[in-house]
Amino acid sequence: MTDALTLSDVSAARGPNRIWSEGSFSIAHGSIVAVIGPNGSGKTTLLEMMLGLIPVASGHLRVLGEEPRRGNDRIGYVPQNYAAETGEGIRCRDLVSLGRTGTRWGFGRRSRDDRARVDAALAAVSAQGVARRRLSQLSGGQQQRVAIAQALVGDPEVLLLDEPLANLDVRNQHEIVTLLGQLREQREVTILIVVHDLNPLLSILTGAIYLLDGHAHYGAIGDVVDSDLLTHLYDAPIKVVRTAQGDLFTRG
Repeated sequence: MTDALTLSDVSAARGPNRIWSEGSFSIAHGSIVAVIGPNGSGKTTLLEMMLGLIPVASGHLRVLGEEPRRGNDRIGYVPQNYAAETGEGIRCRDLVSLGRTGTRWGFGRRSRDDRARVDAALAAVSAQGVARRRLSQLSGGQQQRVAIAQALVGDPEVLLLDEPLANLDVRNQHEIVTLLGQLREQREVTILIVVHDLNPLLSILTGAIYLLDGHAHYGAIGDVVDSDLLTHLYDAPIKVVRTAQGDLFTRG
């Protein structure tokens, strides 16, 4: 089976400014991978290249064996600040429908298959109870569930999430992390998550892409959660602690 993501000597740039280079690695189907690095290191840029929103500066990048392209329904995407970019009056069910019907939203009646896909996506994130409510009326955790449902409604093989745990309390972070682990098991979807704090995700991560010294690297999570590597990455002292049960967590 083709890997979910393959980079061969890839460089990323914004306009004339090169952000990182020498990205050469592959990520297997069914992985849950964190994308980490200091601010401005190009984490969101990687997701945008995968989505075909910006070009690869050099090298070759393949998603599910294909060159990146806009509107690839094999990829689901949850951007940063999802709730802030939506209208306050729109219902959650209609937002999820947008991920299925695209530009047809608001025109005519949705097909039976469209409605079934929306129902399934809401059920997958346990958000059926808020389907008729407006997004602005929901808690941060509920809003994130609706955002993930919209990304799932097209039944993607790869799911990209940009800072999905930002501004969530500990309980909601735990619930979203648990949900992502369930989605991987139930849907066999590959998940990439841009995140600053690895700790909430360590129980489900299989690996991490880390952007260090202007280069892109990938490693198994047990190799990346290393005091020296993380201290260098964030330019601040990071200690890695292993509990008696074998669990890892980082401490600044």
